[in-house]
Amino acid sequence: MEKAALLALQNGSDVRGIAISTEKHEATLTADKVTRIGYGFVEWLQKGKNISLNGEKKVKIAIGQDSRLSGGDIKAALMAGMAPYAIELIDVGLCTTPAMFMSTQYEDYETNAAIMITASHLPFEYNGLKFFTKTGGAEHEDIEEILEYAYEMPEAFAEKEQAAVVTEMDLLSAYAADLQDKIRKGIASAENPEKPLAGRHIIVDAGNGAGGFFVDRVLQPLGADTSGSQFLDPDGTFPNHVPNPDNKAAMKSIQDAVIANKADLGIIFDTDVDRSAIVDSEGKAFNRNNLIALISAVLLNEEPGATIVTNSATSAHLETFITGLGGVQDRYLTGYRNVINRGIELNEAGINAVLAIETSGHAALKENYFLDDGAYLIAKLLIADAQLSTEGKRLGDLIATLGQPAETMEYRFTIIKEPIFEVGNAIIKDFAAFIAATEDMALVADHLEGVRVNLSGQYGEGWFILRLSLHEPLLVWTIESDEVGKLPLIAKTVLPFFKGRPELDTGHLH
Repeated sequence: MEKAALLALQNGSDVRGIAISTEKHEATLTADKVTRIGYGFVEWLQKGKNISLNGEKKVKIAIGQDSRLSGGDIKAALMAGMAPYAIELIDVGLCTTPAMFMSTQYEDYETNAAIMITASHLPFEYNGLKFFTKTGGAEHEDIEEILEYAYEMPEAFAEKEQAAVVTEMDLLSAYAADLQDKIRKGIASAENPEKPLAGRHIIVDAGNGAGGFFVDRVLQPLGADTSGSQFLDPDGTFPNHVPNPDNKAAMKSIQDAVIANKADLGIIFDTDVDRSAIVDSEGKAFNRNNLIALISAVLLNEEPGATIVTNSATSAHLETFITGLGGVQDRYLTGYRNVINRGIELNEAGINAVLAIETSGHAALKENYFLDDGAYLIAKLLIADAQLSTEGKRLGDLIATLGQPAETMEYRFTIIKEPIFEVGNAIIKDFAAFIAATEDMALVADHLEGVRVNLSGQYGEGWFILRLSLHEPLLVWTIESDEVGKLPLIAKTVLPFFKGRPELDTGHLH
């Protein structure tokens, strides 16, 4: 096996690849590679995390999957790479990414590690692996080590006699019961403590991923009316819409459902439930900057003066909103592991960072292990909604003062020259020089990622950011304007810079 092909499966702090061959794509996340990764993971636990397989207690590793079609085959291949070890493999079946981490924390499980088989919101042919230990998710360098160990697997290793014990457990129900308990405790003043959501009409859109459990194992036991919920059945073809709260079509689907069913709230999850968003009774979506503002308002009410860590491409209005509540926004690098690690780093330095969140919907709360958990985020918002209702208010009232841009636009330019990272950063450097020489466009000093620019004068009030994509060979240019009709002028001024770069595919520009 070519080492490069194995190492190419790294996707930041995850492993991802094409698991099902199509007319356009040949499979890259193949059974033999996954088996090697299973071996590499156990080797990494021993050598990288100092987890001995010879201790008094048998090492336990939980394995779960979302609804993807290839999940079963990948699980079998993964277990094949771990089967010769004297460990306990716990097959938890359909599950969510946050629940997999919680298996390392729950007393009834106390796993040493967990693996989630998922590729988040990517098309059906993709799949991947997320890794956890008791201290949290794997880092970028951990994935590198796992894949290095995977490459070193002896050819005959997987053919050795099975030493691992395989058991089956229902982790998702335990996780759902935990969420129930937290919501009940959070709404302590409810007239009906056992069913604190009685009288609330809340619908869920699971996008045919793993989030359907939230209806019958969380909301209904808490008394909520969930009629009108949609796409709850796991279906790895994702026949209705992309399971992604950051997708416009997906958000419109839940917005329409809320209005059609006259619901109080609508909830949407991504495939593996580490991301979510919420919709109010009028169909207003709380995702992206609105979602960050909403959960920030809740947390800053509980912990005044706290710090909110976000990714770089957040609205200028969001910073005004957070500081207006007495909080501090720490605008950091894109990538959910980046913002989570920044939150942890700030706390270690004595700064009370209570939230690490991206506009994509990844939200990790300090009070919840800094775990990006879409269901926990929703639980937190349901508790806040219940409290507000006793005051005759709604969730939207929490962000009534959040400014909204008049217009937004995003361009994505494919980098067609290697090496991608070096070429992209060279273009960003030249772009900064271009902006410095352009009237009414001011570079934001000390910005950590790409180039951020504040607009004024002929371009009106607004801002934009140019950054290099984490996972694709793209330069992403995001623009927000507070004045209608200014985007064409901004584009007219800036697009010639991109059109003049032969390293970029600009054929889609008109």
